[in-house]
Amino acid sequence: MAASFDPSPARGRSARPVGTVTRGTTNTNRLRRMDRWIAHTLGPALRSPEHAPVAVDLGYGAAPWTAVELSTRLREVRADVRVVGIEIEPERVTAALPYAEPPLLTFRRGGFEVPLDGGAAPLLIRAANVLRQYEEAAVAAVWERLCGRLAPDGLLVEGTCDEIGRRHVWVALGPEGPRTVTFAARLGGLGQPSDLAERLPKALIHHNVPGRAVHAFLTDFDRAWSAAAPYGAFGARQRWVAACTALAASWPLVDARGRWRQGEVTVPWSALAP
Repeated sequence: MAASFDPSPARGRSARPVGTVTRGTTNTNRLRRMDRWIAHTLGPALRSPEHAPVAVDLGYGAAPWTAVELSTRLREVRADVRVVGIEIEPERVTAALPYAEPPLLTFRRGGFEVPLDGGAAPLLIRAANVLRQYEEAAVAAVWERLCGRLAPDGLLVEGTCDEIGRRHVWVALGPEGPRTVTFAARLGGLGQPSDLAERLPKALIHHNVPGRAVHAFLTDFDRAWSAAAPYGAFGARQRWVAACTALAASWPLVDARGRWRQGEVTVPWSALAP
């Protein structure tokens, strides 16, 4: 369903949340790969603040599983991190309240304005499978608005995955804008890296055509994956690592073998930007 977005700030205490209700599809463990990457990437920042950091699960859906799991996983990094699940649909907030663990896990109604107590600046805003339901023209304004809510060392993670979390692609943005694009997959059963194309975020999915950078990247990745087929005898993970090693000769990958072994690879946004 196409949706419109008005980037102007909502005015007045009774102003409705900014955004449009999404389909709300969700499943347990759906965002585990994204959560694992967030915990690794934000680990130093999570541990450093004097006060408990705040993380937001924006648009968690019809059930609160992803917010509950994000809270559990981030608390493994820092015990007092506070996660706020934000949903635009009042009924979804009401349904989530029995799972709250104040002050470590709370739920409230809101949208892209990211309403937090005292106007707190979150260290993390995660918006998974939200912008996929918007027009591409709306993405830049949403990114700008959400990045403007971040703490100075904060991160916005925006992307898409399949229904059970086997395939993800997400963009990581700082207060200044987009930084990286990460591709992550359950390697068992992966036909080729370009299978991830159907999970490209809205900002990239329509640019996966010949002559565009993201298409060239996936084409080269498929070629490297094919050349690494002999490593498949040692498992899909070894084949992925070998393909990433070859890919690094022609693309500026920003991670290394340790993350590749997790079924991930990360590229600067500038290398794939439309």
